[in-house]
Amino acid sequence: MNLSRKKIIKYSIIVIAMLFILVYPVQIYNGAMNLISTATPLILGAILAYVLNILCVKLEKYYFPRTKIKWLQKSRRGLVILSALVIVTVVMVGVFRLVLPQFFSALTNFFKYIPTFISDLSDFVQKINHDSVISDQLKTANIDWTSIQAKVTKFLTSGVSGLFGSTFKIVSGITKGFVNFVLALTFAIYILASKEKLMAQFAKLGHAFMKKDHIKKFQYVMSVTNKMFSSFIAGQVTEAIILGSLCAIGMLIFRFPYALSVGAFVSITSLIPILGAWLGGAVGFLLIAVESPIKAILFIVFILVLQQFESNVIYPKVVGTSIGLPGIWVLASITVGGGLAGIVGMLLGVPIAATIYQLLKVQTNQRLENQKETE
Repeated sequence: MNLSRKKIIKYSIIVIAMLFILVYPVQIYNGAMNLISTATPLILGAILAYVLNILCVKLEKYYFPRTKIKWLQKSRRGLVILSALVIVTVVMVGVFRLVLPQFFSALTNFFKYIPTFISDLSDFVQKINHDSVISDQLKTANIDWTSIQAKVTKFLTSGVSGLFGSTFKIVSGITKGFVNFVLALTFAIYILASKEKLMAQFAKLGHAFMKKDHIKKFQYVMSVTNKMFSSFIAGQVTEAIILGSLCAIGMLIFRFPYALSVGAFVSITSLIPILGAWLGGAVGFLLIAVESPIKAILFIVFILVLQQFESNVIYPKVVGTSIGLPGIWVLASITVGGGLAGIVGMLLGVPIAATIYQLLKVQTNQRLENQKETE
């Protein structure tokens, strides 16, 4: 009788929850979005801690792993976290110091070239105006210059009035982003410093509210997921280094300027699957275009070829091999993930697909073995 009552209560709660979702979908969605927005620093901190932990585990293998000296044991975790942060910071700062000065210099030269371009365009238009047909059409055209002037004045006035509001939004957005970054970094450091204690607390919580069979299944799924995501990150970094090196070598062979800078920047941006090479290529195009427009066009052709080689050969081979996912499923997961959630979908699509693939593979093999035994 008690069991039937528990089932009735359980199903009643489920029905009430479903009705509540159907009646108040907008309120629930808005509440969920507000909760996610509030918890954004914590979510980013957890992601940052997971990524940094991969590097920390590697470093811990080299920093006195079997020492019995107490002060070395106590300082081990802190120095490993600090070393990981220093390595990531040095790499990022080094790349941006290599690229940004040249980028801003090229951008400045580009804007300096604009007056000359406008002057050449004006001379070209004046030459065209000597054509009698075009001149007659311009004379007979009924252009209301007063109306145009009024619209331009209105646009400039509204633009100036909205400038202060836009500036406030930009400053407030930058401040909020900086605060979120500091909170996320602090939260990540706390997670890394006490990861064993946190794992023990989660394990204790699981044993208190879950059955042993469910705990074993959950631990297995989480173990496979962790293996796939960590292997994916390692493969993604390897692929980025290969792509950046190929880009720099190719630019040196074809004698494009800024080979090392563009190669380093392409290596960083290619951490974003498929689209990363395009972002690095856009910066490279701007840098080269100021010096030689013809070389910039040839560089676009080079990037197109390199991007096709990267998306169809390098990425499926390197990343797919690191996570044990066939190349065809790597491309499929990127396509589906990008279509569903954009860049985030591209980033998460491959490791999620690899996790599902691995779990299905194990379950399929077990079922086939069981069928053979029964036969």
